[in-house]
Amino acid sequence: MDAHEVPDRQSVHEVLELLKGQWTVAVLASLALGERQFNDLLADVNAVEERIGWTSHPRPLTARVLTDTLRRLQGHQLVARRSDGNQFSAVWYRLTQDGRSLLRALRPLANWARQHRANSESAEI
Repeated sequence: MDAHEVPDRQSVHEVLELLKGQWTVAVLASLALGERQFNDLLADVNAVEERIGWTSHPRPLTARVLTDTLRRLQGHQLVARRSDGNQFSAVWYRLTQDGRSLLRALRPLANWARQHRANSESAEI
């Protein structure tokens, strides 16, 4: 079966599988700003959550969860890892071309969610 024969439903499930994990989108969005060291990425994600009032997540992102998220995203070729090879060297992460294109594809979905929320709120009034 070639890519043109895959039903839309299956393709959507594949994308949802890529996005699973409550911190995935937050990590991708932070990396959209450019390459980041692990600790800076962790601080950036948590700073954004704190700034918006912890509405998306009840607790801060931990180093362990960030590590797991980054490994999963690397496995799907959405994030690339770079280090200078020394045992205790800094590690940098960046979005790959596929990671950037995924974020671009999520923008219409985010717009739909905002519109849906506004419609739901106006219907309650």
